[in-house]
Amino acid sequence: MLSYRHSFHAGNHADVLKHTVQSLILTAMKEKDKPFLYLDTHAGAGRYLLSSEHAGRTGEYLEGIAKIWQRDDCPALLEPYLTVIRHYNRSGMLRYYPGSPLIARQMLREQDKLHLTELHSSDYPLLRDEFQKDLRADVLRADGYAQLKSQLPPLSRRGMVLIDPPYEMKTDYQDVVSGIQEGYKRFATGVYALWYPVVLRQHVKKILVSLEKTGIRRIMQIELAVRPDSDQRGMTGSGMIVINPPWMLEQQMTELLPWLHQALVPTGHGHTLVRWVVPE
Repeated sequence: MLSYRHSFHAGNHADVLKHTVQSLILTAMKEKDKPFLYLDTHAGAGRYLLSSEHAGRTGEYLEGIAKIWQRDDCPALLEPYLTVIRHYNRSGMLRYYPGSPLIARQMLREQDKLHLTELHSSDYPLLRDEFQKDLRADVLRADGYAQLKSQLPPLSRRGMVLIDPPYEMKTDYQDVVSGIQEGYKRFATGVYALWYPVVLRQHVKKILVSLEKTGIRRIMQIELAVRPDSDQRGMTGSGMIVINPPWMLEQQMTELLPWLHQALVPTGHGHTLVRWVVPE
């Protein structure tokens, strides 16, 4: 069943949202000297060549990162994210898109740790090779959801967990909730960031209702849609569900999303959203 390849979608509007939120969370976590763990359950290949056959076939990055990475009016809140993009494209040409593991690698400090898992037989070796010289990182070909049992809580008692499944199987919509429950039982103070696509709105509602039933508090929803909801095939937007978000994240994304939406969707189609699903 593992047919999904993120290389077709790297750098699209969903990546811009996901990695902006990821960057802001990591920035906030570095405000304390104490080390922390970054756990990525579905890490992908790590780095994506935008001139590859996959990326070239869809061209999704042209409607995503390509629209903003060299603008001179980007809000300061985007700088942590865009600094990493520029690091991997120092020639001034947009050749590579760094996935969430590489964004974390650039942002984490010497004392922090990365734990990355990927099951896909083609993507795992690429991810392993990217990190073979990074002593902070453990890279495994393993089930990402199982890591929420085996790796939590971290020794440092601080951590961010990114859960970013492909949703190629309908069970993923329930598995993400079960995974968060397992992790939260072991590590209730961790920051959990769950990415979701908006393909059918009923699937998003199912995740939210299921999370509310867990009894977990401090659940925030952040969403960016480039088209109105539809019952037709295709992703119209995406979102991040963040549990235990840093205290500034709500204000930061409330400020940032209107600019991002206008930059990515000049026609104004779609919408943005920042709200508490479950407050304190």
